[in-house]
Amino acid sequence: MRFWLPLFAAAALSSCGPSGGDGPIGVAVVGAPDSLFVDGVRLPLAAQHLHAATNEGLVALDPTGQVVPAVAERWIVTDDGMSYIFRLRDSTWPDGEAITATDVRNRLREAITRLGGTSLGLDLAKVHEIRAMTGRVVEVRLTAPMPDFLRLLAQPELGFVMNGSGAGPMVASRDEERDMARLSALPPETRGLPAREDWEDVARPVSLQALSARSAVAAFSRGEIDLVLGGTLADFPLAEAGPLSRGTVQVDPTIGLYGLAFRSEDGLLADPARREALSMAIDRSALIQPFGLNGWRAASWIVPPQQFATPPYLDDRWAGASIDDRRRVAAGRIAQWTSQSGKPAVVRVSLPRGPGSELLLRQLAGAWAPIGVGIKQVPLGERADLELRDTLARYPSARWFLNQFNCRLKASLCSPEADALVRQSLMERDATARELLLIDAHAALTSREAFIPLGAPVRWSLVRGSIRNYLPNPWGLHPLFPLSQPTT
Repeated sequence: MRFWLPLFAAAALSSCGPSGGDGPIGVAVVGAPDSLFVDGVRLPLAAQHLHAATNEGLVALDPTGQVVPAVAERWIVTDDGMSYIFRLRDSTWPDGEAITATDVRNRLREAITRLGGTSLGLDLAKVHEIRAMTGRVVEVRLTAPMPDFLRLLAQPELGFVMNGSGAGPMVASRDEERDMARLSALPPETRGLPAREDWEDVARPVSLQALSARSAVAAFSRGEIDLVLGGTLADFPLAEAGPLSRGTVQVDPTIGLYGLAFRSEDGLLADPARREALSMAIDRSALIQPFGLNGWRAASWIVPPQQFATPPYLDDRWAGASIDDRRRVAAGRIAQWTSQSGKPAVVRVSLPRGPGSELLLRQLAGAWAPIGVGIKQVPLGERADLELRDTLARYPSARWFLNQFNCRLKASLCSPEADALVRQSLMERDATARELLLIDAHAALTSREAFIPLGAPVRWSLVRGSIRNYLPNPWGLHPLFPLSQPTT
């Protein structure tokens, strides 16, 4: 990814301190400091924000998480839901060349090919054909209807790049010394919009960097940055705006997976019934209490029942059984194994560093001690029996959840039967029949006991009062371009 900066923005980006309502906006995304400029098919959150700002695709997400026009100025969906026809805006690449339908077709094909072997590539499996119909019209045909296809197209990994430069709506230069990006909004006329004479005065530049949660919170408290994005439950105890910071903690109403993926099915974990024992012993309503998070949504199913048109099962997998009853059943299964094997029941759990992970580990230990299971924490990357999965959904569909456990990803235990049913659903045009296939796939995956769901992922932000056009949303992506724009 190449970064370039027009002369009109150079002076505006000379500083990156707190904006105070005008001037540059300082933004930090929680993550490894070197994660901002990562390129490829698996983008960290900081790189997702940078790509979304500089390499937009056919559509984008607004601050509320809704799909809005980007390179495509408008579109239609055919009555059968299998064809999306986009009309491109009259805009150019950074070198001044017009963005054509052929460009978009080629870039989109390349991106989908590049994403093969990833969960996002599986999500895109319904794309059957991409055609350049005229100079400014592109058609994407699907194998079967997908109501959330536009939201999938808005993902940062599907942004367009030509000769190393993106399609906007912002341009960036890299500050090598401070390992940050300095971004400025492109003038409207380069994006196919009417020119605005006062553009340089009203469009605010943005400085973007990736910091650890502790460093980001400290910088926010010192007034050095205006917005912290991408905090997780692992570092939620650090989310203290402080009395002098003039900021608030915002928590996104997220959708996705938060729980423990099984990486082993040896010994204690060889039997799905014993893997289920670990899951049924957890009191999810009590799990979140030490964090003081109101409104957190617990989950005991991989796919929340609300993701189906007609929920096929109750919210609680073990509805009607008290936590004491569940633990008695679980303890019996564990005791039988320890008696037969003569070994202690211990599981190795891999969690990210952070005070929230320490709280979670204590909660898990407290849940498993009554059933006779000990717990040992191991660092990320080391051999573990269970590994934390904390992933935001790309779109609200049962297929997204099921794709996270596809056997091709080799990320955890999986179910070939579930994968086959999901593949079958890709060609099914009837919505009811398609949903039944996904329900059966979920049942097959659940019977494998590949995952211990805990609840919805947590994503928090620190937001200074001077920030405009920021809103919590379910996807945890907060577009930087709207931050640079006037509210009127």
